[in-house]
Amino acid sequence: MKTAQNKQTEVADIFRLYGADYRQSKSLSYGQIKVMRHIKECRTAVLGGHVERCNTCSFERIAYNSCRNRHCPKCQAMAKEQWLNDRKAELLPCGYFHLVFTLPHDLNPVILGNRKQTLTLLFSAVNETLQAFAKDPQWRLEGQLGFIAVLHTWSQTLIDHFHLHCLIPGGVLAFTKDKWLPASESFLFRVESLAKEFRKRYLRKLKNAYRKGEIHVPQAIAFDDMLRSLAECQWIVYAKRPFNGPQQVLEYLGRYTHRVAISNHRILSIAHGKVAFTYRDPERKTVKVMTLAAEEFIRRFLLHVLPKSFMKIRYFGFLAHRNKKQTIPLLRKLINPKAKLPEKIKETVAQMMLRLTGMDVTACPECRKGRMIKIRALPKRYLNTS
Repeated sequence: MKTAQNKQTEVADIFRLYGADYRQSKSLSYGQIKVMRHIKECRTAVLGGHVERCNTCSFERIAYNSCRNRHCPKCQAMAKEQWLNDRKAELLPCGYFHLVFTLPHDLNPVILGNRKQTLTLLFSAVNETLQAFAKDPQWRLEGQLGFIAVLHTWSQTLIDHFHLHCLIPGGVLAFTKDKWLPASESFLFRVESLAKEFRKRYLRKLKNAYRKGEIHVPQAIAFDDMLRSLAECQWIVYAKRPFNGPQQVLEYLGRYTHRVAISNHRILSIAHGKVAFTYRDPERKTVKVMTLAAEEFIRRFLLHVLPKSFMKIRYFGFLAHRNKKQTIPLLRKLINPKAKLPEKIKETVAQMMLRLTGMDVTACPECRKGRMIKIRALPKRYLNTS
């Protein structure tokens, strides 16, 4: 019997126990194999590390390197904090809106076979939809929006659920670039109208890509019939409660931007070929437990491995990389030049850990008086970890 006990159960444990059998029985992409390997090796001797010694009592310990893979549950906390720190320089002294654009599940077979193309179309269609509404006089703005879009591909039970979270400052930069035109504090655009425009633009882009041979559809799917059906069904755009200011925006970003399909703390047990984990039931607003065969858990987890170099966080309008160096200082002056905003912090990883957790990772755990000093590096161990 394969089990993992007496410690926090992790995705890495599941891959170590059942990953080899899964790889032998399934056809996986190179990217999926690489993610499995990295998660298994993370913070182990395989990746090397260093030895630390206390400068007071000579206590020694080993610290192993992280894999830094963006799908690894262990490696996102520090990456998230560094990213959040950078975003402080881009916050505006205004309210923010949070919109979620969701693709219908009927598209999932097409998306899974053409991730890069179809998900790129998602970003593009959402941007065009929002910018078109920002230009339309009926919404009383008439300018350029700026926003951050974050792709999520999963539901709480790890099934494929493709949706885009958009964080939008509450107003637009006038086309003359000399005015900030604020939106209502409680309303940006009508979500039903957004959904119809989003549906039209996404399906048009999808059809064009198919006609050009840029996407490939399984033979079992009648593409034109699928398009007609999708054009008639209701698409979902959801507006969450607006944020009052920059601090709430940072808290939101911390929750959403660097998530992976499942965090280790949600995994309860691994035993007898089954994995038990918690999930949130949105309808009843309760936390439940789901148990899956290990093979099915791995399959669901690997559904969410993104294509190489695919950017899951993107910036648009006046927040686009090519624009924001000029537009952010301008907008801060136009909105409220006296507003106090969070500032970027210059800190080491140890200082960041102390701020976030209250733990001083440089303090000796043995004598509690000395400091841990690196005394030598440990090379990588090139082992067969498949």
